Formats: sequence, structure tokens, C-alpha cells
Amino acid sequence: MATERILVVDDEEPIREIVSSMLISANYQCRQAASGLEALALLNSGEEFELMLSDLMMADLDGIGLLERTKEKFPDMPVVMVTAVHDISVALAAIRNGAYDYLLKPFEREQLLATARRALENRRLKLENRAYQTNLEALVAARTEQLLARTEQLRKAMSNLERSYDITLEALGDALDLKDAETEGHSKRVTAFTIAIAREMGLPDDQIRVIARGAFLHDIGKMAIPDAILLKPGALNPEEIATMREHCYHGYQMLKKIPFLQEACDIVYTHQERFDGTGYPRGLKGNEIPLGARIFAVADTLDAITSDRPYRPAQSLSAAREEIKRWAGRQFDTEVVRKFLEMPASIWEHLRKEIDSQIYRFAYSTGAKSSS
Repeated sequence: MATERILVVDDEEPIREIVSSMLISANYQCRQAASGLEALALLNSGEEFELMLSDLMMADLDGIGLLERTKEKFPDMPVVMVTAVHDISVALAAIRNGAYDYLLKPFEREQLLATARRALENRRLKLENRAYQTNLEALVAARTEQLLARTEQLRKAMSNLERSYDITLEALGDALDLKDAETEGHSKRVTAFTIAIAREMGLPDDQIRVIARGAFLHDIGKMAIPDAILLKPGALNPEEIATMREHCYHGYQMLKKIPFLQEACDIVYTHQERFDGTGYPRGLKGNEIPLGARIFAVADTLDAITSDRPYRPAQSLSAAREEIKRWAGRQFDTEVVRKFLEMPASIWEHLRKEIDSQIYRFAYSTGAKSSS
């Protein structure tokens, strides 16, 4: 049952009555206005209409003027212009200016009702589409907010998982230190030194985390080396040296099966390669060696020279710098050495003191900037 309200505007009362009677018979509710100004007054009073039928030629405010004012203030209300045949060009101009349709006088009841139904259906569809768009935007906004919240939850979960991984790695490194007491603390020191050089080279944090894990676990393959060789107090014979060199491959095999260590295991595999191709186990040369392994090589030598060994006391930092500089282009990547030599000496002493005093924690260091 139709309940839409229609405003009929015409300065001729008999026409208003006829049109209203036709509409009321089709169960529409009607109000009449005898002029454009009276129609505006009705609209501005707060009464709501779903459709306006307006004569084109009226005194004071004609149909075009009424159309302009109503479309600006009531854009959702369709307007149908009613005009005589000789006004057809003006009616078409009105449509171009926003009128929904026009009726030519005289018109039949069915013409009037069909035009009214089309206009009201057009209005309904427009309002439904707008409501749909509004609801869709609200739904998208809500879903986006939910997605962002879930993404943040996932990020935190991944961060916690990564932290637990690193704590596990630290335990593995501690286990290796217990087995090879000669190099106790070496894994943490060389990791800290590697991180410092990588940051100096401007590498992104994600890449540094991978490199740090590789540096920390570089000797994990030594767990597969017999204690008789690993802990032998004297010099190793050629056969024992060959067995010891297998620790790179053993470490690689251990780590490659762990998804979050698949990138880091390449550093473990190549940490004994030399820039000039004379290293082992594969004799890689130059950029064939992963950048992380090239950075590690400098950090490893720095720690080896500046740490006490059973066969010699620790040497000075300046001696380590000179030795590394001397082997640039042969054992070490020249660019990595250049960056290393540009770094202030205080960094290394500070990091060493942190590690010796147990302040430095590997599980948190990979995501934090190194001290200087």
C-alpha cells in the first residue's frame, strides 16, 4: 500500500485538484501549493515529501526557480515538471538541471501514476544504494580495524616467538661454550662485534637479525666433532684438521632443517671461507661468500686476537686492527674492513665489558642498536 507523500504545485486550483485526486486514488498522500513560494514555505516548514510535481509556468517563482532551490536543499526528492506542449524545450532544460522527468498537459491518469511510480522507485534505489555504501564503508572500516588489531596481535606473537627462539639459541651457544671452555664467551662477543659492523654498514634490522644468528651459531657444528679432537691440547695432525674442518658442514646440516634458521645456516656453512678463495669448505671467493659471513670474518678475527688463548695472551686492539687491515682483500672483504677501521675503538671495549659482566643478552641484542 502506497504511503509516499507527494507535493502538487500549480497556480491553477482545478489542475491541482485533478492531479491530487488521481494520486490519492492510488493511495498516495498529497499536499497542494498554489505557487512556487508556497511550495518552498511548505518544504521549509519541516514537512517531508518523497516527490514533487510542479507546473513549469507560474507567477512569482516559476518551476525552474523552484527546482533550483529544492534540488540544493532537498537533493533526495525527485521533481517532475508539468508543462504544456509549447514549453517542451524549457522542460528538457529543466531535466538537464536536475528534474527527474516531465509530463505534457493534458495527461492521462495512468501516465501520471506511471511517472510517479518511476520517480519514487528511482528515489528508493538511490537511498538504498547510499545506505548500502554507508554500511559497506562502515563494514570495511570495522573489518580494517579488526584486521589491524589481529595484525598487531600476530606481530606481538611473532615477536614473542622470535624472542623465545633467540633464548633457545643462547642456550645452545652456552652449551657449546661449556664443551669448548677455551673459547668461553666467544659466541656472544663475536655476535656483538658482527652486529656493530653490520649496523655501521647500514644493513636493515631484519638482515642483521639473520646475520647475528649465523654469527652466534657459527661453531655449532663442533658439537659433532669428537672430544678427542676438539679438546686435544696439542697441535692437530692433518687427518684431525680435516675432521675439524667438517664442523662448518655439520653446523649447516643441523640448522637447515629449522625454518627460521634457513638463512642463518648459510653463514654457518661459509664462515671459514676467505675473500681470495683460499678458505674452506668450498673455496668460495669474493661476493660468492654471503655478506654476513664476510662481516663475521672480521668480527671473529678481532675477538680471536684480543682474547687470551692457552698458547698466547690477548693482544691489543691496535694490533688486531693492523692485522685485519693487512689481510684486507685476501682473508677479508675490503669494504667490510674499511667500515670496521672507521669505527671508534671504544665500541669494542664497551661491548666486551658488557658481555664479561653478563649485561649483554643475545636474545635482545639483535633488535637493539649496539652501544658506542
